[in-house]
Amino acid sequence: MNPLVVSAAQTCDTLKVAAVQLNSAADWPSNQKKLDHWLAEAARQGVELLLLPEFFTQIGASLTARLQTAEVEGEGPIQAYLADQARRLGIWLVAGSLALKSDQADKTTNTCLVYDPSGRQVARYDKIHLFGFQKNGERYDESETFVAGQQPVCFDLPWGRVGLGICYDLRFPELFRQLPSLDLLLLPAAFTVTTGQAHWSLLLRARAVENQCYVLAAAQVGEHADGRRTWGHSQVIDAWGEVQVCLDEGEGLVIQTLSQQHLQAVRDSLPAMQHRRLD
Repeated sequence: MNPLVVSAAQTCDTLKVAAVQLNSAADWPSNQKKLDHWLAEAARQGVELLLLPEFFTQIGASLTARLQTAEVEGEGPIQAYLADQARRLGIWLVAGSLALKSDQADKTTNTCLVYDPSGRQVARYDKIHLFGFQKNGERYDESETFVAGQQPVCFDLPWGRVGLGICYDLRFPELFRQLPSLDLLLLPAAFTVTTGQAHWSLLLRARAVENQCYVLAAAQVGEHADGRRTWGHSQVIDAWGEVQVCLDEGEGLVIQTLSQQHLQAVRDSLPAMQHRRLD
């Protein structure tokens, strides 16, 4: 896989970021009202980059409903809303994941879109690893309804380089090693309670430590219309693997200021990336 890198020069040392934790309903209008509130609150607190969770548009809708609301890239009311909010608030808006039309009529992509402060879409990442799980009557198989992505993606901010993953991608460290050295990894998710309780924080901290980067994770939380229960625990983790802020339950924001100086101090004290031998 050849990674897609959207490049820009680094010009600042700090970046104020936030993740939105949601309990998404089965319909977009209900979730849009929630986002109106949290986007405005994040902007009020001076957030420069905001990450939404996976499936922020809807959870629990039937496949038919999702296919009907899936948009073509660059078209449709959901994407227009995202572009307008990024422009109006003057923030980098990373739209965790939404359904876009694919080349298969009965499936969609699970796609993260990135908008810059002018409202321009600057990056697209389609979820590569599709979740499959079966235990004690709980079953998921995303390959039945989604088309898998093929290309790792990262983009540059004036602050640093940012990598993208979605939920189940978190379990595959080789994905992020396909990318150039990262300063921040964004991970929107809808981890189930079963898998989240066991592995969510463990995996997030591992990705931060092994890539010597910050991790910003935005999660779904609570019970949804289809009976799915998601784990929450949206958080920010630094390059040393320390959880700097975490929202265990309920809807809300996690907010943190990231520092290039802090990243460099970690890398200087333990130059692990320079010690790699098996590229």
